[in-house]
Amino acid sequence: MENTLTIIFIFILGTLIGSFLNVVIFRIPKGESISFPPSHCQNCKTRLTVLDLIPIISYLYLRGKCRTCGEKVSVQYPIIEGITGLVFIFTYLNFGVSFAFLEYAIILSLLVAIFVIDYKHYIIPDGMNLLIFLVALGFLMVGFFMGDHGLSDLLYRFYGLILGGGFFLLIAIITGAMGGGDIKIMAALGFLFGFSQTLVLIFFSFIIGGLMSGLLLVLKLKKRKDHIPFGPFICLAAFITIFWGEDLIRWYTNLL
Repeated sequence: MENTLTIIFIFILGTLIGSFLNVVIFRIPKGESISFPPSHCQNCKTRLTVLDLIPIISYLYLRGKCRTCGEKVSVQYPIIEGITGLVFIFTYLNFGVSFAFLEYAIILSLLVAIFVIDYKHYIIPDGMNLLIFLVALGFLMVGFFMGDHGLSDLLYRFYGLILGGGFFLLIAIITGAMGGGDIKIMAALGFLFGFSQTLVLIFFSFIIGGLMSGLLLVLKLKKRKDHIPFGPFICLAAFITIFWGEDLIRWYTNLL
């Protein structure tokens, strides 16, 4: 019973974070503040009340419309809230209540926002890449103070940063296929994962990228000449690396 209540709490927490991510996704590409003005209807500009902002429930209760003017609200809002809630649950089930849970919950929340922003606007905001790096660095410093990490761990992380960012920079120089945002997010995630797991990240980024790009072309959602953002593929690969990266490395090592 206690574990069930904890899972419910974690899900609610995730949906609340997801509600905030919707603001980030909507405003950051426009260069707007995420704190001002307060949440409001984009059509009639009426400020939303607490009852309008309850994740998922408000959307269902109001049937996806503004309470004041009846303007339709994008289904993206409850989808992002629900996905973030499920991601929080999955993170909790894998790491329990721990610093790892807190670190990865923050990182995965950022990746959810980056996924949507890059898919819709073909940009990965520098501030969000920097935040991934700072979160990873902050938790590494906490590990230093607690005696869980040493200088070798810091070097290992920087090797991951150089590998991730450097490899994508090289691809950008040779082919021009990668944008600056792709390079920076790979550098930040490389620092998060360290050298070995960054190899996993790179591998799955291209595997997912190839499969999903092919699927989009087959379904005629994209044409061959269309630009397909690579950031969402990196985000999905990061999800795999967080939860199964170490297991995949052990499995591969045992095969050698």
